[in-house]
Amino acid sequence: MFNPTDFPKPTLISVNGVELEVFEAGRQNAGKPIVLCHGWPEHAFSWRHQLSALAAAGYHVIVPNQRGYGNSSRPTEVTDYDLEHLTSDLIALLDHYGYEDATFVGHDWGAMVVWGLTLLHPSRVNKVINLSLPYQERGEKPWIEFLEEILGGDYYFVHFNRQPGVADAVLEDNTFRFLRNLYRKNEPLREPEPGMMMINLANAETPLGEPLMSDSELAVFVSSFESSGFTGSINWYRNLDRNWRLLAEVNPIIQQPALMIYGVRDLVPKFEKLTKFVPNAEVVNLDCGHWIQQEKPEETNQAILKWLEQQDAI
Repeated sequence: MFNPTDFPKPTLISVNGVELEVFEAGRQNAGKPIVLCHGWPEHAFSWRHQLSALAAAGYHVIVPNQRGYGNSSRPTEVTDYDLEHLTSDLIALLDHYGYEDATFVGHDWGAMVVWGLTLLHPSRVNKVINLSLPYQERGEKPWIEFLEEILGGDYYFVHFNRQPGVADAVLEDNTFRFLRNLYRKNEPLREPEPGMMMINLANAETPLGEPLMSDSELAVFVSSFESSGFTGSINWYRNLDRNWRLLAEVNPIIQQPALMIYGVRDLVPKFEKLTKFVPNAEVVNLDCGHWIQQEKPEETNQAILKWLEQQDAI
């Protein structure tokens, strides 16, 4: 397990009208930037096992808490969390360091942002590495309408949008229990419970499976969300339809070399048409659930470093 005191101390950096809390490793490797983008409900600390490995491999590793998270800014307007704002934060971060482009790595919602960044600002992304969430094909219907038809009003993406504030309050009242119950591995297969999944997790007395991390590691996440609350991070979900509209006129094909890492026990489905939209994508499957880089840190590092080495050799 990782000792949280070994994680770098952050810097607050002003970019794009907000302040981002940024953690770094390998500053001596200026010129080879790699930016790691966390998901929900995560924190830069979710990349703790990757920082030193990537720095040792010669990269300048930049890990922001994105807007809404940790000690980064939490704007009050819902629309301040759309893809345009989230990707502009990352572009402004590159500008801050004086980089034309970088390799971007995303997990979960961070992967969604990295895919969107590559579509909206292709010249600023040289390589893509995404975990869990594959490229999402833009369909004919806005996301929330589509998901509501398929999965119903209790599906948490839909619930966050249709009942704003309800889940936020429950998660904030039960922050420790929610995160303890969410960050698990080797969970037994079971039928989905009725109701809203995230609220169920926040109210469940007994967690399933095994803990993903030590108590001291979990405390980093709990402390962060007890301070920030959940509304800023949930507002990312409340922009899904806005993002759908933002991408209407964008070329949907990503030409950059890409590595897609799936957890074979993840509930997020694989995308069978990945190479139709990302023709230069390679796929790695790891035997784990959703929290890939935390559950299988060594295997994740090996997959990333091996792929990066191959790309450098081309």
